[in-house]
Amino acid sequence: MDYAANMVKFFQAGMGAMVALALAAVASSLAGDGARAEEPGGIERGAYLFAAGGCAGCHTDKASGGRVGAGGRGLKTPFGTFYGPNITPDPQTGIGSWSEADFKAALRSGRAADGSNLFPAFPYTSFTFMRDEDIGYLWAYLRSLPPVRQPNRAHDVSFPYNWRALVSVWKWFNFVPGPLLPDPTHDEDWNRGAYLARALLHCGECHTPRNALGGLDGERAYGGTSAGPEGKKVPNITPDEETGLGHWSESDVTTLLKIGLLPDGDVVGSLMGEVVENSTSRLGDADRRALAVYLRGLKPVSNPNAKATAAGWE
Repeated sequence: MDYAANMVKFFQAGMGAMVALALAAVASSLAGDGARAEEPGGIERGAYLFAAGGCAGCHTDKASGGRVGAGGRGLKTPFGTFYGPNITPDPQTGIGSWSEADFKAALRSGRAADGSNLFPAFPYTSFTFMRDEDIGYLWAYLRSLPPVRQPNRAHDVSFPYNWRALVSVWKWFNFVPGPLLPDPTHDEDWNRGAYLARALLHCGECHTPRNALGGLDGERAYGGTSAGPEGKKVPNITPDEETGLGHWSESDVTTLLKIGLLPDGDVVGSLMGEVVENSTSRLGDADRRALAVYLRGLKPVSNPNAKATAAGWE
């Protein structure tokens, strides 16, 4: 009887511990952005990630004097023009009514808070690789922005590309959910660079050619394209000797990322100029170096139509 009674107490204690752990997990999830925001340096970490991701570039209509994160910036693509939405915490026109779980679903799965598909002009195909903690920091920073009451502008996209239901089919062929796991065959710098390029900075979204459905062509990753955003040429950033960065030194790459200066003394312009101004110039030196290490270690891809010359960075 004593043995049986002790076993009952043991299982009761175990069940109690399991319930306590479950409640703690729920409490942690409910804490959400508050937990990240209250961490020392949490908001600053989120601001760094916001800059690294180039979020302001797509979600701020700078040309019209728009406020940071309030949306309205147009992005021309072969499928039509998409307008960045309001991501300030305004509850009516922004994402103020979203939960952190909603935000994570947008980045990780390409789903809006109402469960509908997001168009892949929003690069969740890269953001899906972000780490959970970084998503939390970014969310906390967005919650700290001043709310801006500004309705989203409707995308100018014709049928059938404006039909969100079709995005489910597109995802089946072109979307691989994250997060990105470290590659044990490479060192810390390479893995950090891979995370920056593939997730935060989403370099491949512009520098990788696309297939007929608009999905990234993994076989030619980072090989450049003559049909990039806004109809611009986007250069090959693989270490191909003839058409890429094969003759660039690590210092050449980090200098471009920091101040936009090319090895021949010219400077980048247009969309890449915005990337340098809003994103890569704001990275720490160690992150720029890690990004250079990763890019210089890519599989070389030859693309004579998108050479990494001054004309390719306009």
